[in-house]
Formats: sequence, C-alpha cells, structure tokens
Amino acid sequence: MFLLLVLASLGLSAFFLIRGSQTLDSGVAPQGYTLVIDPGHGGIDGGAISDNGTKESDINLAIAVKLRALAELIGQPFVMTRTDDSSRSSYADYSEHEDLVQRVKLVNDTPGAVLVSIHQNDFPTSQPSGAQVLYARDADSESLGKRTHHNLIQCLDPQNRRVAEPAPRALYLTANVSCPAILVECGFMSNNFEVEKLNDPKYQCSIALVLTGSLLQFFDEIEMV
Repeated sequence: MFLLLVLASLGLSAFFLIRGSQTLDSGVAPQGYTLVIDPGHGGIDGGAISDNGTKESDINLAIAVKLRALAELIGQPFVMTRTDDSSRSSYADYSEHEDLVQRVKLVNDTPGAVLVSIHQNDFPTSQPSGAQVLYARDADSESLGKRTHHNLIQCLDPQNRRVAEPAPRALYLTANVSCPAILVECGFMSNNFEVEKLNDPKYQCSIALVLTGSLLQFFDEIEMV
C-alpha cells in the first residue's frame, strides 16, 4: 500500500519520462530474464557511515525493497542476495570475501540473470555528490550501465556531471559474474544533504522507478537484436 501511495504522489513521472509514450502495459518485462537485486553490505558490514550515523547498508536495502516491489508490479522475475541482516550479524561468522563469493554464486546459478547491485559512495570531504553507475566489462553491461546512469541524471539530478564507467577490475562482484551487471552508487554518504535525500522513502522510490524503467529499456533493446 505504501508503495502505491508513493507512486501515486510521484505520478509515475520518472517511469514515463524514461519509457516515453509507451504505456505501463507495453513495458511489462519479457520472459526469460531474472533480475538479481543486490543490496550491498548488510548486518555488521554497514558500509559507509554518514555523520548522523546512517548506515549505507540500510539505505541500500530500503531502495532494493522498493525495486523488488516494482518488479512484482510489472511481473519481472527476481531474486535478492539478501532481504535483511540476519546472516551477517556475528563478527565470528562473517567474512566479507566469503559473502561476496556467495553473492556471485547466487548470480551465476540464476538462469537469465541481470544484476543490479545497489550501493552508496563515500569521500573524505563532503563536497562530492551525485549518482554514478559502474558496469561490468562486456557490451550488455555497458549498455545497461550507460542507460541507467543517463536516466538517473535526466530524472533526478540534471546538474550531475559524473559519467558511467567500467567497474574496476578489482571489484569482485562485477568481475566474477557471468551476466549483464551494474553497480549503482546512488549518492554520497559523506554529503549530509544527499544523505537526507537518500533517507527519504519517496526519493528511494524515485531511484527504484528509474532503475525499473532503465531495465525495461534494456530488455527492449536486447529483444530487438
């Protein structure tokens, strides 16, 4: 119910801006692809922490849950690498590397996978802001990454001058999956103004809408090839 209220208040503007004149019905996800939603970090691994104590992992999960709801709405098959923090609650049992290995295994074991990993950026000073998309080093990932980055800027942050880039080779997740994969840095935990936006459920929903629309555009493109 909450998601529907947010969608109504937003008027689906971000979604239809991306989808152009097409209707929601025409944007129903095609068969054969499974969206893998990866909320980065989790549990004792909070990722970057803002000045007010907000954990990156909590924002990642909040956006991921809204993306999951939109996937359900359009009939897009999906899996999530985590839905809470329950398996990452003990320092004695947690290994960051092993956690990444398990995420990669889940992705590679999923037929027709398309990976969207949700993260937040961080910097030693508070000035940097804005979303940025990193993509795995293959043509489909590049297409999805650049499309998603463009849409995030067009719909949410026209002043953003960042560019989509290939993910560093040392980034384990994108370097080891065998499917189209992007990592979305939705904003900067080191920028207090941006953290305030990222904590807003409506803004989280806007990000999820842009990710959904971008995914549908990507599916349209590969279906035409």
